[in-house]
Amino acid sequence: MQIIQQIAFVILTAFSLWFFSRKIMEIRRNILLGRDLDLSDRKPERWRNMLLLAIGQKKMFRNPLVAVMHLVIYAGFIIINLEVLEIVLDGALGTHRLFAGPLGGAYGVLINAFEFLALGVLIVCIVFYIRRNIIRLKRFSSTDLDGWPRSDANYILVTEVVLMSLFLFMNASDTMLQQRGHGGYSAHMTGNFIVSSWLHPLLQAMGDSGLVALERTCWWLHIAGIFAFLNYLPWSKHLHILLAFPNAYYARLDAPGKMVNMPEIQREVLYAMHPESAPTAETEEAPKRFGAKDVTDLSWKNLLDAYACTECGRCSAACPANQTGKKLSPRKIMMDTRDRMEEVGKNISKHGDFKDDGKSLLRDYISEEELRACTTCNACVEECPVSISPMEIIVSMRRYLVMEESNAPQEWTMMFGNVENNFAPWKFSPDDRTKWTTDG
Repeated sequence: MQIIQQIAFVILTAFSLWFFSRKIMEIRRNILLGRDLDLSDRKPERWRNMLLLAIGQKKMFRNPLVAVMHLVIYAGFIIINLEVLEIVLDGALGTHRLFAGPLGGAYGVLINAFEFLALGVLIVCIVFYIRRNIIRLKRFSSTDLDGWPRSDANYILVTEVVLMSLFLFMNASDTMLQQRGHGGYSAHMTGNFIVSSWLHPLLQAMGDSGLVALERTCWWLHIAGIFAFLNYLPWSKHLHILLAFPNAYYARLDAPGKMVNMPEIQREVLYAMHPESAPTAETEEAPKRFGAKDVTDLSWKNLLDAYACTECGRCSAACPANQTGKKLSPRKIMMDTRDRMEEVGKNISKHGDFKDDGKSLLRDYISEEELRACTTCNACVEECPVSISPMEIIVSMRRYLVMEESNAPQEWTMMFGNVENNFAPWKFSPDDRTKWTTDG
């Protein structure tokens, strides 16, 4: 019977890791559909960013209470899952609490720390569920979360509560079996664990066979739930748990709000001023599209941003256009980019190469009205916990509208004409620019 359980466990583990790896490779391929962008400079600053933003969660501490609660979940996810190593080895080797003997008294200290974290995660998840579904904070009740995004967040919170509860009930039944000297459970006496011992009164009436069944059921459901959670991550906004690290590392280090010029346009201006430097027809490369119409026109960092988005809504809550009732939601920009990227990825997986589906990120996902509403104030980037930049995507798509389609509001067109003819946004001749200084 034991060998059958070991084989079943190894098969479950191998399948879970294979399925997870396959989806991660698909996501990597989708991100690399974006244009090349060299972000390999200033490595010390990038490592500092990753430590402060992804690990230290620096921006979260603008709201200390929420930051502490988020830190509890984060620490729980990282630290409690260290016990998964023991579970995996126990499952593969057919042992029980493999580390209890070698670690001695330190084992009880570790498990007690894990249990207090588990209790913290359980409480915080309940609080977050209430904030989203009962109190209904404004940024969580927005229409851009309707449907799957809202359900996705709730599924994760409920799953975390279930996993932590299974962990505590597993420990409670285990320690009770140790006390009763039942079979292999008494081989390593760990003593009571503080938090799970609070559950002992609920289990006192159960016989040894019932406790064994409970412990084994919680053990299997706990590890199976962790594997299921692992494979759910790539389909969920909670992929940010993994991608927050590279996203923070590759965050732009330029001054906040600095616009990145397009080299193609700079070259065109250079050729206009110095025609002799223009390439000949034989050497000229086919020009790339100016701006972005679809996800393949964006940079790989823009696409990484989309996958790393937590959908927390802090960007939209800080966006002046959104807060004054305009259609723009920076969160929706990131969600739409990710949805379109997934659609393009499925197209490639099906055909081996992308087959034109008659759709694009512009208009099919993101409307002109949304793009026009952006004030490029950079508030969304400043508020994002991992420095995602919806503004870069918006600016790239607006560049496409103006430079590829000559599509701009009348006020913009007038300004462009004035800049071209008068070298300023106003309709005054350059010769008259200083006339106001001489007027009486």
